Amino acid sequence: MGIISDVRKAVALVRRAVSNRAAYVDVRRSLSRAPQPPAGHFRIAVYFADGDVNMYQIRQWYKPLQLLAKTWPVVVISRSATGAQAILADGALPVLFAPTVRALESVVAAQDIRVVLYVNQNTRNFQMFRYGHRWHVFINHGESDKMYMTTNQFKAYDYALIAGDAARERLGRVLWDYDLDARTIAIGRPQADHFSGSLPYPEDGRRVILYAPTWEGDRPAAHYGSIASHGEALAAAVLASPQHRLIYRPHPRSGVVDAAYGDAHRRIVAAIAAANSADPLAHHVYDDGPELGWQLAAADLAVVDISAMIYDRLAVAKPLLVTRPADPAALVDTGGYLADAAWLDAASAASIVEMADRIADDPDASGHLRGWSRHYFGDTSPGAATARFHAAIELLMQRWTEWDARTVTVADERDEAEFDDA
Repeated sequence: MGIISDVRKAVALVRRAVSNRAAYVDVRRSLSRAPQPPAGHFRIAVYFADGDVNMYQIRQWYKPLQLLAKTWPVVVISRSATGAQAILADGALPVLFAPTVRALESVVAAQDIRVVLYVNQNTRNFQMFRYGHRWHVFINHGESDKMYMTTNQFKAYDYALIAGDAARERLGRVLWDYDLDARTIAIGRPQADHFSGSLPYPEDGRRVILYAPTWEGDRPAAHYGSIASHGEALAAAVLASPQHRLIYRPHPRSGVVDAAYGDAHRRIVAAIAAANSADPLAHHVYDDGPELGWQLAAADLAVVDISAMIYDRLAVAKPLLVTRPADPAALVDTGGYLADAAWLDAASAASIVEMADRIADDPDASGHLRGWSRHYFGDTSPGAATARFHAAIELLMQRWTEWDARTVTVADERDEAEFDDA
């Protein structure tokens, strides 16, 4: 069994190397054909060191950044060939490909980048941190109560753009000697101002259940994924009901660590296809597309794991259930919404249809969630978060100008002192 596992790993490594090489050639070819940006053009960079498997982390920022770019030119600095290839294919933002440190240095030297935005905690972020005379700002790829949201890595950034009061309280509980007032700026969730996509099914009176599980996690403390524990029973119950419709939107990394988890995911996808084949009017949806928004707004009930999807749903203040992790080692922060959440245990997953009808018909459910929505995101009226995001960037640009002027003054004073000494 160990030999078979080793062979599979070796084959996977070879395939990955071949894929990376092909992507590298494709990216170089694509960029050679594109117009070259003028020197000193870009003011804001989004640093993305990941490959295509984590594209969901940056894609959700495309539209807010496109709008921001009308004021401050924005570019993505991509370090991975497959990531750069995917971003170029999306065509949402300009790309500078810097696979090596030398290439990264060339980018920094050629462009007037004053704010660097980071959507994740990739260890290669530290290769960018070495460059001063600019602000390094963590913007994250979602709001949640996962342990990831209180990592001490927050201290590595000059600033963090956080969602709201819940994030402040969470960081305040965990991080020692971290100046929240000086280093965090609350902006809400600007992505929610750009929810997109149209319904891929007719509005025919079926009650819609969105099931949006996360991936399996890479360590027991982060085993939040429910596909293997809850997913198949939940999907089977919804697919069997002629009065309900399932939207299944799994995390794109599902199955990358645990093959059994990936197998359960594929069985759910196959079950959806079989149900639609048996009843063409059912219009159940397996959703693996890049657009996020229509699912959250359309579903009568969302069933989600402990992940950013909880808080994306909270932003629309509509009923949701949170799956209780099957692994008791999974860390659950019960200091925020999760202390008050409605939970779905694995043993109850098969009863999801009855639970959905009961929760969706509860007139107090949405009002209760609106209070939590304000706690996590502040003002969620259309455009409010976008305005706060732009104001935060404007503030950082002003501070950059102030510090740049201070640096120039100090340098001039030093030169004058050296001249006098001579």
